[in-house]
Amino acid sequence: MNIKELETFIHLAQSLHFGRTGDAMHLSASAVSRSIMRLEDQAGVALFERDNRRVQLTAAGREFLRYAEQAVVNWQSVLQRLHIQGEALQGELGVYCSVTASYSVLSNILEVFRQRYPAIELKLHTGDQADAIERIVEGGEDVGITAKPKQLSSRLQYQELTRSPLRLLVPNIPCAVNEQIAAGDEILTPAVLSTLPFILPERGVARTLIEQWFRQQQIRPSVYAQVSGHEAIVSTVALGLGIGVVPELVLATSFLRERVRVIPVEPALPSMEVGMVVLQQRLSNPLVKAFWDCAKSSYSSQN
Repeated sequence: MNIKELETFIHLAQSLHFGRTGDAMHLSASAVSRSIMRLEDQAGVALFERDNRRVQLTAAGREFLRYAEQAVVNWQSVLQRLHIQGEALQGELGVYCSVTASYSVLSNILEVFRQRYPAIELKLHTGDQADAIERIVEGGEDVGITAKPKQLSSRLQYQELTRSPLRLLVPNIPCAVNEQIAAGDEILTPAVLSTLPFILPERGVARTLIEQWFRQQQIRPSVYAQVSGHEAIVSTVALGLGIGVVPELVLATSFLRERVRVIPVEPALPSMEVGMVVLQQRLSNPLVKAFWDCAKSSYSSQN
C-alpha cells in the first residue's frame, strides 16, 4: 500500500461516494474502486460494504481508518522534517473561511504568520462559514475559521479567536419596513418584530442562536428570505426588503454599512464565538501547528 491509496481510502471513508472521492483525488470512480480492492487484498478483510444504493465502512474499515489517518500524518511530518533540516518551514497550507473572516479575522493572523514563515504558501478558499467544519472533516482544507457550533466532533480541535455580538439591522432608506418600524416609535417589541419581514441565514451557528433568541422572546418571525452567507443579509436589508441579524464583525467590514442601521433590542441578542478548527491529528503537521500557534499569539492579548 502507498500513501496515495491511504489518502483515497480516508476520503472515501468520509464521503462514502466513489464519484466524489474520484473527483477530489483526480481519479476515475473505477480507479478508486481498484485502489480500495488492493487495500482490502493486502489487509485480508473487507473495508467497505457496498451495493447499488450505499457504501459504508465495516468494523474492520473503521479500525483501518485510524491506522490510515495516523500513517498519512506521520508521512507528512517526516517529509516536512526532511525538507526543513537547516531551512525555514516551507510548503502549502489550505485555509477556508468566509469573505468577511478573511479580512476581519484572518488578516490579524497573517501579519504574524508572514513574518515568521515567509516560505509557507497559503491557499485561501472562501465561502459560507457554515461549510467550514465539513470541509475540514472531509480533508479538503487544513485549517478553517468559523463560528463554534454547539457540538463539535472529538476528532476536531478548536481554538477561540474572538467574539462577535449579533446585531439587528434595519434599512436606512425610506421603505415599507421603516414605515412599520416608525409606526411603533422604533420600539421593537416581540409583537412588532413578529410582523416584520426577516432575512435570515439558511443555516449555521448564527441561525441557531437567532432561533433560540426568537423562542426565548416568543417571537414567531415572518421569514421573507433565507440567504447563504451573512454578507448577503446586509445587502438584502440595505435594499429595504426586510430586517436581519448579522454578527457585528460582518457589519463593520461591509461596504453597505451606511445603508443600514442597528436598532438595540432587549434583551440583547447573543454573541457568536469565532475561532479556528483543525483535525486533531493534523496538529502534528509542522505547517498546521505553525499556523495554529500564530493564531493563538495573534489573539491571546485580545481575549
